[in-house]
Amino acid sequence: MVELTGDFDDDDRRPPIEVLAPPELLSPFIFASPHSGRRYPSDLLRMTKLDRHALRQSEDGYVDLIFDAAPRFGAPLLRALFPRAYVDVNRSRHELDPRMFADPLPKSIDARSNRVLAGLGVIPRIVADGQDIYSRKLNYFDARRRLSVCYEPYHAALADLIGEARRGFGCAILIDCHSMPSAGGAPFRPGEPSIDFVLGDRFGASCAPSLVSLVENLLTKMGYHVSRNAPYAGGYVATAYGRPSEGVHVLQIEINRALYLDETRLARKQSFVALRENMQALMADLAQIDPAALRPAQAAE
Repeated sequence: MVELTGDFDDDDRRPPIEVLAPPELLSPFIFASPHSGRRYPSDLLRMTKLDRHALRQSEDGYVDLIFDAAPRFGAPLLRALFPRAYVDVNRSRHELDPRMFADPLPKSIDARSNRVLAGLGVIPRIVADGQDIYSRKLNYFDARRRLSVCYEPYHAALADLIGEARRGFGCAILIDCHSMPSAGGAPFRPGEPSIDFVLGDRFGASCAPSLVSLVENLLTKMGYHVSRNAPYAGGYVATAYGRPSEGVHVLQIEINRALYLDETRLARKQSFVALRENMQALMADLAQIDPAALRPAQAAE
């Protein structure tokens, strides 16, 4: 197994997000890892009935480290340092579950979204294996504070990075980086290979098809088996930010954890190194894209 020191830091005083910026912005690409945070806030550890290992089942384990070479290719990496079990930034801020709270919630909440009904709203009720996180109800104040401290800085930084890319290149391309349980990569039909990568573009709504095809071809040439939009088509970030007609493209990438992670121990395998090197090769290829091909039509004229 590949083990590194310094993976965990529960210092609540440090910023909730981090942007690894390149020395010079050379590309319209932005890489983001919203679900790989390993800094567990003290209030979560105090309020949960689960141990840290159980909480970590919801992490997209070490995805931020898979893509942390992005600045070498002239692109920033935005990563949430707080865990997904605390706040899920790939949700609308209104996706709150009334069942979790002791006091009334605002009328603006979206209590009927499929994600909330599944217990996976912006403040999750359960971890990935279905266990309840809390033994008692929260107060709405807890949600407001988490949104203020974690959710808002993440989305403010993401909006700033998109704006900077558009000003510099006429377009912005967000690669939203995730990982999926190996069960999610099961073959669709008996005899077919397991799925290594899922590319989600909201069925063409969040990203130019030409870019999705390019990424699919690059991954396929590396020997990976790739699926589009099944079983994951993209989440809130792809829906909220993906506007190809305006030059903002969002492509969600899901990596099968079996490629690099011991899912029982939540420890990186030796194969993590090869996967990371392949993703560096992918980023190098993407950095060669001419931004003009992905600008809005009026901007290209």
